[in-house]
Amino acid sequence: MSKGLWVFLRLLFYKKLYARIFTHDSSFASATDWFNITLMIPQYEALVNAPFGMVAIAMQGNQLAIDLLPESPPQESLQLYHPTAIKNSLVKQAYEQIQQYLKQSNTQFNSSLQEQQGTAFQQRVWQAIAAIPLGQVATYGQVASQIGSGPRAVANACGANNIPLIIPCHRVVAQNGIGGFMQGKEYGLSFKRWLLAHEGVKGYAHE
Repeated sequence: MSKGLWVFLRLLFYKKLYARIFTHDSSFASATDWFNITLMIPQYEALVNAPFGMVAIAMQGNQLAIDLLPESPPQESLQLYHPTAIKNSLVKQAYEQIQQYLKQSNTQFNSSLQEQQGTAFQQRVWQAIAAIPLGQVATYGQVASQIGSGPRAVANACGANNIPLIIPCHRVVAQNGIGGFMQGKEYGLSFKRWLLAHEGVKGYAHE
């Protein structure tokens, strides 16, 4: 991330903090939330604005990593993450295809983006998840039966998935409900509901 963007985000944090302390304006995220965002953003190489917040993309070594975050960045920040500034070809592919997916759910992700490091078992789970068709879901038990394992082990492999959206672990649900997502983070289920609705899956809007 450029030094200019880092300075901008820190100034933005103090502006938000001032607004909350001196004007009692509660329309902004909390000062703590904004501080966390200004600390997190330097880890990423690309940001995609999303209806639920933002998709942050990074490289961890030679592996792609994606985070789904609940706060949308200021428009000025997104402008500084213009695609022409993305140097890594894998990050650029992910940026472009995720942006397209958020507009059109039938977007197909390149197979080169689906590669990630994991145990042999995790790889089997991720391959099974990647094969779930758009607009459909599978239960943890169904995936487990397919690969000869147990539902809890499948759920743990879902939690270890570093490239959500690309490996669509949101399409794996519980036998009698929506199941989990994003390792139990408080905003995870709202993201999962949005993603399933975006893909035309019905029945989980109020889970």
